[in-house]
Amino acid sequence: MSKQKIVTPVFILLCIFGFGARLNAAQTPGVAVGPQYDSTHVYVAPEDFDRFVAGFIATFGGTASRQGVIQITPTPSQTMSQIALTPVGIVSVFGFRTPVPYPFGAERTGYLVTDLDQAIREARAAGADVLVAPFPDAIGRDAIVQWPGGITMQLYWHKTAPHYAPLASVPENRIYVSPDRADAFVHSFIRFSRGKVVSDEQHAPGAEIGRPEETYRRIRIESSFGTIAVFVTDGHLPYPYGRELAGYEVGNLDETLAKAKAAGVTILVEPRQLQSRRSAVVQFPGGFIAEIHAPLVD
Repeated sequence: MSKQKIVTPVFILLCIFGFGARLNAAQTPGVAVGPQYDSTHVYVAPEDFDRFVAGFIATFGGTASRQGVIQITPTPSQTMSQIALTPVGIVSVFGFRTPVPYPFGAERTGYLVTDLDQAIREARAAGADVLVAPFPDAIGRDAIVQWPGGITMQLYWHKTAPHYAPLASVPENRIYVSPDRADAFVHSFIRFSRGKVVSDEQHAPGAEIGRPEETYRRIRIESSFGTIAVFVTDGHLPYPYGRELAGYEVGNLDETLAKAKAAGVTILVEPRQLQSRRSAVVQFPGGFIAEIHAPLVD
């Protein structure tokens, strides 16, 4: 009996302190700034650079930053650089005039963080590989990480915090991953982003990925970084599915596509109804492929 009287209070204290540690971790502020500061990275040939930026803004509205030629990598390189800020999301556009150093060009998004060192620690703790260690650029610091499933992203920090208006709609980061790594990716990214799974549909309509006679698994994640749609597939995807990096929500799909066509954008998949949205897939000048959708109104 005396032994149990000693063990039980110790066990209780360990439980209390363990719970407190988990609670403190949950209450620790995340490193995300907001989805209006997160961009899709678009690499185009220099000769297509201006046409892409003009076509993207003509399609969605918005403005472009001043264009420049800068070094964005830790080793010598030169790229044209410009940001297109639209009500439905930001794209960072790069047109390299020199060969692109590895592994740049594979990162799909850039996420602004409040503290890059903290972000790297938390990404590693969540299971990410740091492909490019933090390095300075002209306005801050950058790093590139890779999540389970081979999903590569940039994390960046600015010396002077930018101030962008909230988006009219948050873009959808569209990620294709195998069944072998889907759960690992979701677990890791949620831990890092402090996000949550808002839906995990085991039998989503295959028409969403060009296979209308079948179903597949689709997971939606929301966090302070924005929205991610995870498409879990066997990789047997008809073109252009799997090539689109982002999905943009607009108020009127037909009007948006008319603007896109006038700006030289190619419609790869004509509009069709998919559960709660009408959706199309387009290709902008320079090769960037995106999904555009509008919610169905009851």
